[in-house]
Amino acid sequence: MHKRNYALFVAATLFVIAFSSWLRALVAWQMNLHFFQPKTIIDFGTLYLNSLVNISLWVLLVTIGKMLIDRMQTQQQLEFLEKERVRNELDYLKAQINPHALFNSLNTIYGHIDKTNQVARNILLHFSELLRYQLYDCSAEKVILEKEVEYVTNYVAFQRLRKNENLVVNLEIGNIEPGLNIAPLLLVVLIENAFKFVSNFSGKENKIAIKLFIAGTTLHSSFLNTKEVQQPAASANSNGIGIVNLKRRLELLYPQKYKLTTNMENDFYETDLTIDLA
Repeated sequence: MHKRNYALFVAATLFVIAFSSWLRALVAWQMNLHFFQPKTIIDFGTLYLNSLVNISLWVLLVTIGKMLIDRMQTQQQLEFLEKERVRNELDYLKAQINPHALFNSLNTIYGHIDKTNQVARNILLHFSELLRYQLYDCSAEKVILEKEVEYVTNYVAFQRLRKNENLVVNLEIGNIEPGLNIAPLLLVVLIENAFKFVSNFSGKENKIAIKLFIAGTTLHSSFLNTKEVQQPAASANSNGIGIVNLKRRLELLYPQKYKLTTNMENDFYETDLTIDLA
């Protein structure tokens, strides 16, 4: 009945009532013949009719009771969800009050940075673009893939400015087919880990390699960073809140449509993520 297959529900209910009534009448008939031996033997048809009425009333009462209980539970769930929706909407509205003041503050800071300090100005501009995307574009469940890739590019540029010159960052973006959407801020978790756990050698190259491309409707991405040999496995695997949340979001948003693999060697750590965006 909950699956709205009412014809099957009615047919199954009538069959159960008819079979149970026949079974009850048969037991009563045998008990009368062999144990009770009443003066007047009630025929099987009468026993069956009485059983049919009796069981039908019980089934009707139990069904009505179950439907009332389910309705009450459903109503409670709807009330809870409505309260959650209102609370989330209020939180979102309160969050929208601050961004305008925040961007005005960033503009003020930008204006006070000396024009000769171009590095600081670039860092602030990249940060402003990242913040704008997270505040305004990521409110939807899905965003245009091109916008997400643009955000990734800005994020990599911002992180590159924060690191020293001994770090080599290669970002390769292949063909990005138009018309595809993706849940926002999935890839940035893996990029953040690459920058967080990249090696810091003074005598040899430290490297981060990021590749993104589309094959059909599938997004292929890989994130590689060199690491120090003595770096503990826990840090390299980065089983923190970010990765846990990423896996959970992938399970909810792309069940059976994604693959996340990792490969850790002595001198590098690599994560590959593929998502079918169809």
